[in-house]
Amino acid sequence: MGPRLEDMSAPARLAGPDEGISAQELALAARNHGLPLEALRYEVTPPGLHYVLTHYDIPYAEESDWRLVLGGRVRRPLLLGVDELKAYPAVRQRVTMECAGNGRALLTPRPVSQPWLVEAVGTAEWTGVPLRVLLAEAGAGPDAVDVVFTGADHGVERGVEQDYQRALPLDVARGEEPEVLVAYAMNGAPLPPQHGYPLRLVVPGWYGMAHVKWLREITVTSAPFRGFQQAVAYRLRQDAADEGEPVTRIAPRALLVPPGFPDFMSRERAVRPGAVTLTGRAWSGCAPVTGVEVSTDEGRTWHPARLDPPDAHRWAWRAWRFTWTAAPGRHVLGARATDADGCVQPVGQPWNRGGFMNNLVQRVPVLCLDPDGDG
Repeated sequence: MGPRLEDMSAPARLAGPDEGISAQELALAARNHGLPLEALRYEVTPPGLHYVLTHYDIPYAEESDWRLVLGGRVRRPLLLGVDELKAYPAVRQRVTMECAGNGRALLTPRPVSQPWLVEAVGTAEWTGVPLRVLLAEAGAGPDAVDVVFTGADHGVERGVEQDYQRALPLDVARGEEPEVLVAYAMNGAPLPPQHGYPLRLVVPGWYGMAHVKWLREITVTSAPFRGFQQAVAYRLRQDAADEGEPVTRIAPRALLVPPGFPDFMSRERAVRPGAVTLTGRAWSGCAPVTGVEVSTDEGRTWHPARLDPPDAHRWAWRAWRFTWTAAPGRHVLGARATDADGCVQPVGQPWNRGGFMNNLVQRVPVLCLDPDGDG
């Protein structure tokens, strides 16, 4: 289905100055989940800890009767079962995936939607068939412009009934770097239902909205795709009337593994005085991460951390570490990444109406206990 652009409603509203999280937002937060930050210790995220965002329902699927249709402006349409896809030479890629709305709930004013803090991220090893191989076999026509991906999840968003659909430009879809995958396995096992079983798209370096789950249809088009998730949602707007810029590649970000141990309700961390090893992960979908800096005084001063050397996994996060000499009292820690394009995480919020690409430096309150007192 293809609702007309003029029928689509305006971008999501902003919360009032004193408006708390609503029951609807709480329901979204219960259905979806982020990465427990202590799980940043895993180089490859276990599937149950990887972040999940599901727009509508998780479709029930049987691999044996699932079919992927590749059609549109092609010379030879394809109809492929999962077993047929598995017969192609397999590619395995380690990819860090992050939700475009990660950090939204920390913005002021707050866009009303899935209330992410900073945990909407994970890194997995995805196995599948390069999309370029399928497109080459089908033969994109000379007038091809976009490749549209349709998932089996169906619902209503801001009054528009739709299948979840996103598109990539043809040059991205059939490029070798990054190499887009039609994936059927996660960390060496079949995709879990919440991660798109039996087929999903994996677009290294792009925010999660591009990685269409429960993939059932690929359509090559001769005109730019103007569906809801492309033309209305996932755009950077300062004003509701703006057309906005599309959200695409992941902005640089570094996160800390929470040090010490937590308070149950506030999640404030407690550590003992002395040397504390701070660790974390850093990534960027635009250019390789070249440095991480750490602050232990709420961003007033910054110190270089030791970043793991680059490896074969260009599209996955890198580990970093820094030794902090903790003194009794309250502190606020943070880390910021820089990539090879010179992009640095901001210390002030990069605000937009959708709450997208908010890579504001993380704040981690820490209480260093006084060994001679009660804390």
